[in-house]
Amino acid sequence: MSKFHAVCPKCWTINAVHADKIQDNPVCAKCKTSLLPTSPISLTDDSFMRFSSRSSLPLVVDFWAPWCGPCKMMGPAFASAAPLLHGRALFAKVDTQANQGLAERFHIQSIPTLVFMHQGQEKARQAGAMSLEQIRHWVEQQL
Repeated sequence: MSKFHAVCPKCWTINAVHADKIQDNPVCAKCKTSLLPTSPISLTDDSFMRFSSRSSLPLVVDFWAPWCGPCKMMGPAFASAAPLLHGRALFAKVDTQANQGLAERFHIQSIPTLVFMHQGQEKARQAGAMSLEQIRHWVEQQL
């Protein structure tokens, strides 16, 4: 029986989960928070590496800023995409204004920018606002 690793979005504990239990909404062994949230997780300079490098599921990151009009327009579509791809990918948001180190590390030149990651490595990116259907389609192409 294969296992995958899931990082708790609340306490950052790394959990081993049996792959056949992925649809049973597994919870953190330490704090009992859902390991597969259906809404985007807010990541910071401090939490990003632990979460992105230790999770077995792909991670879709929305790099955004609170003053960005297109980011505000795309935010609800990004949040709506998370439950549609539940169990296949995790969704996270990084506020580039508050986490400038991550924006620099990923060479974010325009926002919003989506970055698709797997096992801590960037696999694809897409700059510019997208609709729910465009986000879902783009993520499914990467899976």
